[in-house]
Amino acid sequence: MFYTNALIGLREGLEATMVVIILAAYLKKTGQRRSYPWLWGGIVAALAVTVAVFLIIHFGTKTLTTTGQELVGGIASLVTVALVVWMLIWMKGASSNITAELEGKMEKAVAVGPVAVGVVAFIAVAREGIETALLVFDSFSRSLGVPFAGLMTGVGIAIVLGVLMYAGAVRINLGMFFQITGLLLILVAAGILRYGITDLQEANVLPGLGSYAFDASAVLEPGTWYATLLEGMFNIVPMPTVFAFVGWAVFLVLALPLYFRPVKKSSANPTKDQS
Repeated sequence: MFYTNALIGLREGLEATMVVIILAAYLKKTGQRRSYPWLWGGIVAALAVTVAVFLIIHFGTKTLTTTGQELVGGIASLVTVALVVWMLIWMKGASSNITAELEGKMEKAVAVGPVAVGVVAFIAVAREGIETALLVFDSFSRSLGVPFAGLMTGVGIAIVLGVLMYAGAVRINLGMFFQITGLLLILVAAGILRYGITDLQEANVLPGLGSYAFDASAVLEPGTWYATLLEGMFNIVPMPTVFAFVGWAVFLVLALPLYFRPVKKSSANPTKDQS
């Protein structure tokens, strides 16, 4: 789970870092430095809420029975998959306008007052943080050290890249970066869906727990580095249930074409150029 969480931390961390950079740059550009404390206050509050959400989910499920844990894990997995899909669709359609969108919100917030600046920062960062908490929830249910190290590695790299980009020391093709990580997240989401369906089968909510689609143990030999890597990254296991495998395959068949479908650009107003 180290590499999966590092990927999630890198992508979500860079998104959150870019949001903070855009908001801070706008305040600097408009001479609103007095609003900086509220900006950082909103960010700190968002991080605190993110940690609280994660702790509630993680430790709250520990008090449940085994069946209850499987049920909550399965539902959380389905919610996470839906969240990933929504996030990728939103990023694909709005990434080109995200700067203008955030600056527009910040402009309105500055007009209202410093508290509103903190609220805008809080909402923008909390959204990324809660997404991250849900994405890594399943990995922390198995162990703490390795998933946490992976997540912090990804977030740390994202912060460093964001600071270097803000200072002009490094340039990154963000469109290509988010395209590639988006593809990897679709594969991760498919694995989470497979895992979630299996959890719901173990909780006796869905049938077919003992019915397996195939046995690829001879190829994906348990304990080997490549089998561990595939399971850790994408939740690919040598013996998935029929229900879980079908869900995994259908998700990829539907999600991949939609993700790579070109975004239609809005046509210009024809009357605008007429004089």
